[in-house]
Amino acid sequence: MGLKEGGKLGFGEELGDLDIKKETIKIGKMEAEVVDAELVLPNYLSFKRVQMYEKYPKGQARGRHWKHLKQIIQAENYQNYPPDEPNYVNIESPPSMHPCKKICDITGFEAPYHDPRTNLRYANTEVFRTIRLLSNDRVQRYLALRNAAIVLK
Repeated sequence: MGLKEGGKLGFGEELGDLDIKKETIKIGKMEAEVVDAELVLPNYLSFKRVQMYEKYPKGQARGRHWKHLKQIIQAENYQNYPPDEPNYVNIESPPSMHPCKKICDITGFEAPYHDPRTNLRYANTEVFRTIRLLSNDRVQRYLALRNAAIVLK
């Protein structure tokens, strides 16, 4: 903002041509000084290993990328292999020899206990209190979820 006659600032006035030229000259000098000083950041930081920058240039994702089963099947062209040869598509295994884990019917946590009255599995005393307050219809629904429902006729 330029000075008015008498040395007062004029807040509503536009900058004059001379003021604009002075500002652009100042900005141009500052940019030239920055370029001359070469205040450009180095390619790597001194406290980090250079190997990391060679492995993972800026913009590339780090870490290992896991392929999904569909990607593996498409990449390996399993349809071209003979049907007798085992692969990811036709592999079969016998049933497990270990017993399956017992899971709480309410919370989904591992359940070391089961209620003899309702036959529901539970993980702790809070869940046991909740089970005892459930209606018979709700108990049958929970048992039906794990295919242990008793069908009364």
